[in-house]
Amino acid sequence: MKTITLALTGASGMPYGWRLLECLLASGQRVHLVYSQAAQIVARQELDLALPNRPQDAVRALNERLGTYSGELRVFGIQDWYAPMASGSNPGDAMVVCPCTMGTLAKIAAGISDDLIARAADVMLKEKRGLILVPREMPFSEIHLENMLKLSRAGTVIMPPNPGFYSQPANVQDMVDFVVARILDHLGIENTLLPRWGGE
Repeated sequence: MKTITLALTGASGMPYGWRLLECLLASGQRVHLVYSQAAQIVARQELDLALPNRPQDAVRALNERLGTYSGELRVFGIQDWYAPMASGSNPGDAMVVCPCTMGTLAKIAAGISDDLIARAADVMLKEKRGLILVPREMPFSEIHLENMLKLSRAGTVIMPPNPGFYSQPANVQDMVDFVVARILDHLGIENTLLPRWGGE
């Protein structure tokens, strides 16, 4: 069982984050979930999903929607400085910010740890653990690109959610699964969401 911190921020693309959460829990991983206030708005808009303010309410609401799974889910408030991923002594195995706003990306690039999402990402970088950012914006400005390059040089994996079409997706869910499969690949978690190139 791996411990994965999953952060949801207020960029469009919440279906990617939700599908990733489903797959992580279904594969038996421990997920530490944290989300921003803007993510609550986007989740309501894109998924008709209410993300409660209180972590204990969030776990109950998410479990009602997720159903049964073999992993473990914990939810943390964005200002919970006692959360395990806020310290290098208990960082977990990897972190994914999906979707990732340009504001969050910029804070991480600048080392501004003013909330749990940015602090957890900072911990991942300093502890040399896996950090994946899924930036959902277009077009990218020069500032966006410079921040991404800075983070890439620091060891972050930058994965814009750009689905491939060689698998001939039949619907939006297939395109979401393409992106989520690539994230899972980088986390080292086996999955069968994506038909593999060459048929293997």
